[in-house]
Amino acid sequence: MPRFAANLTTMYPEHDFLDRFTAAAADGFTAVEYLFPYAYEPAELRRRLDENGLRQVLFNAPPGDWDAGERGIAALPGREPEVRAGIDRALDYAAALDCPRVHMMAGLLPQGAQTAAHRETYAANLAYAAGRAAAAGVDILIEPINGRDMPGYFLSRQADAHAVVQEVGAANLKVQLDLYHCQIVEGDLTTTLRRDLPTGRVGHLQIAGVPDRHEPDEGELNLRHLLDTIDESGFDGWIGCEYFPKAGTSEGLGWLHTVRGENA
Repeated sequence: MPRFAANLTTMYPEHDFLDRFTAAAADGFTAVEYLFPYAYEPAELRRRLDENGLRQVLFNAPPGDWDAGERGIAALPGREPEVRAGIDRALDYAAALDCPRVHMMAGLLPQGAQTAAHRETYAANLAYAAGRAAAAGVDILIEPINGRDMPGYFLSRQADAHAVVQEVGAANLKVQLDLYHCQIVEGDLTTTLRRDLPTGRVGHLQIAGVPDRHEPDEGELNLRHLLDTIDESGFDGWIGCEYFPKAGTSEGLGWLHTVRGENA
């Protein structure tokens, strides 16, 4: 059965962030992910994990100026020093939290950008990051993101992500496959899972309902079928629950109880 990690950025908004670890553990989660750890000291986050018997399985590298609208800088020429400093900072947190994966966001393309220059910058930054992360036993992940939620994002299609991974050629550079984004951009999720999971290039999965990004059994996806397909592939990684609960988080976990064969 797939292993699920609670995304503490999107789930449990009824609690302050640091209290979300306890709430997730109380609902039976054994792992967590979230966007960014940098507003908190590593020791405090480590304490929350340990007190609740949780594993940290993913977070993002620094994304540039998030509050000003930046969504990553890895594909932005001229930002290389910031990218490198950000990777070092992310790896310090990964060591403290024993986190094996760091997602690097590519960024938004400016109007009229020359895509080739951005791709060259992206590949070079990913190669650098993967090299630094390899020594720490950490995987670097890249994620295609749909243009409805994030217009102008550099990477939106699975094939493009896999092409970059193959071009860079680092064993610890992998794709983060979010089924919500993939369904919106290109659909055909069953074929995508059957094609890409056996390659070993997918390091992490995420789920949410389509089109509204609520619980994963809400909307147009057949969650049970997709989870069965993931199981059939032999994928043994984590599935991040990166969705916005429709009402209370715990009240909306009927889908998880069903998957686990529990009584809600």
